[in-house]
This record gives sequence, C-alpha cells and structure tokens, in this order.
Amino acid sequence: MKAISIEGSGKDARLVLGETAEPEPSEHDVVIEIAATAVNRADLLQRQGLYPPPPGASPVLGLECAGTVSACGSEVRGLVPGDRVMALLAGGGYAERTAVHAGSVMPIPENLDFEQAAAVPEVFLTCHLNLFQLADLPTGGWALVHGGGSGIGTAAIQLIRAAGARVIVTAGSDAKCARCLELGADEAINYRQGEFAERVTERSGGGVDVVLDSIGAPYLAQHLKCLAIGGRLVLIGLMGGARTEVNLGLVVAKRLQVIGSTLRARPAGEKAEIVRGFVERFGDALASGDIRPVVDRVLPLEKAQEAHDLLQSSEHFGKVVLRV
Repeated sequence: MKAISIEGSGKDARLVLGETAEPEPSEHDVVIEIAATAVNRADLLQRQGLYPPPPGASPVLGLECAGTVSACGSEVRGLVPGDRVMALLAGGGYAERTAVHAGSVMPIPENLDFEQAAAVPEVFLTCHLNLFQLADLPTGGWALVHGGGSGIGTAAIQLIRAAGARVIVTAGSDAKCARCLELGADEAINYRQGEFAERVTERSGGGVDVVLDSIGAPYLAQHLKCLAIGGRLVLIGLMGGARTEVNLGLVVAKRLQVIGSTLRARPAGEKAEIVRGFVERFGDALASGDIRPVVDRVLPLEKAQEAHDLLQSSEHFGKVVLRV
C-alpha cells in the first residue's frame, strides 16, 4: 500500500511517497481505510529521528486518522465494516490503511467530514487528558495554554470554555491573538512582547489553576509565579528545552504540582479510558458543533513534507490535514 516514508536523517530527513507493508491486525484491532490524517509536532521530531515510535507501533508517521472501517478483529465489539471512524494512533496515519486497537476508535459525528474528523483525536484527547483528567481544571477556574493558535491551543480554548472555565493563551503574533479571542479565549498575550506572568496573574485575579505547557525550561520561573495556590503545571512538551533551575521554595509555599504527561506510549487500556472519558464529557458538544476542529488547510498526502515545513514555520492556525 502507499505510505509516506523518510529519506535521509536528522535535519536533512525528507518525506516521500512510497510503498509499505499492509498492517497486521490483532483480534482486538480494527483496520481503517484512511481518508485523511493530520500533522502534529511529534511527527516533525520523529522524521528527524528524535521521537521513535513505541515498541510494536507502526514506523510510519501519523498519530491520528479518519476513514472507514474495513475489517474487525474477532474480539472487537460495537464496530462493523463500513463505519465512519476517527482514531488515535501510535503511528501509521500517513498511509492508505492502518490497524488500531478498537478502544482508540471513535465514531465520526454526522456534522464532520473525514478531513475535519482527522483533526480531532490527537489534540482533543491530549487536552482532555491533561486539563481535566490529570489537572482537574474546575468549573469557573482559570487555565494558561501556550501556543493558542496551534492544534492543541485551538482545541484547549474550546474544551475549557465548554467546561465552564476561563482560558488565557499565548501566541506569536497579534493576528493569532485576535483569532484566539474570536475562538473564545478570555485573554491572548503576544509572547514576543515580553514576559507574561504578571499579566496572567492580574487577569486571572491572583493566578491560574492549571498551566498546559509545551515549552518547558524557559517558562518555568514564570509559571511558578503565575500559578495560584495549589495550582498544577502539566508538561506535555519541551520545545524550549528540558533543563533549568527550579525555585523549590515557591513550589512548597504555593503547594504546587508539576505533572509530566505523554499520550502516545500509554497502554491500549489507558487510551481506551481517555477516549471514553472524552466522548462522555464532550461527545455531544462535538456532535452539535459547539466544539469543532480548526483546520488551517488540507494538502494531499504526497505533500507531507510541505505540511511539515508549514508546521515548522508556525504560520498555520489550527491543524494541517493530509488527504489520503
């Protein structure tokens, strides 16, 4: 079957359309005929050899997809060939077909086409896991989310608002800040214009309950300042670096929690629980259109490298989708 492969290594690695073996499903898997997939920053790292897939996962890039079920394993219940589905993957999305554990599969609401649905699983499930299941963002609480114009950012803004909480985001331009406000953010800060901790503390009335952080080291000191008493810092990425000094006195005095989190390598059972929790809490809002994936643009699969270059430039708003 056709799939994207990686030629070269490191920063010189490039994506090309080639051939790969058909997936080999287990009795717990469904095979999906992929109509669309979406690009995530983790894909950029994997292309450069910096984020290998977990043991047993497909080496093909792609952490989510949407399409049609073509086959079901003997232990699969509730799904049948022909179902329109979207799925969270450990790999294998940049291809014509993939096999995935049935617990990582969700039905596509009627109001979403395949390209929109492909932009849902990775970012919405990541935000649900980290903001609500791990950090327990309360109704009426405040969250700070970095990269408001990213896939994660646009999903987080909507989920936080749907949950009755408030959200402050950062973004890299005034134009992106304006779009985040239109999407529902309570405050949007251009991070290129200086530090944000004082403004976040003031706007939230004393500090935020949760920080969703994909940056890491450069922002740690500011996060400790702008978190409220008992606040939770959830680290989901280290785009800015992994090493820095920590003011442990502030962590103790404010009774803060620092939570490290990843999604890709979690066992199938844990992923199934995350999927169930998301569908139970936000499934109706997704089906009604109250929350929706924000798609910046759709490119054909053979232009996967162009999609990666776009993500690297940070010129997009929302998700970049690949039509298979």
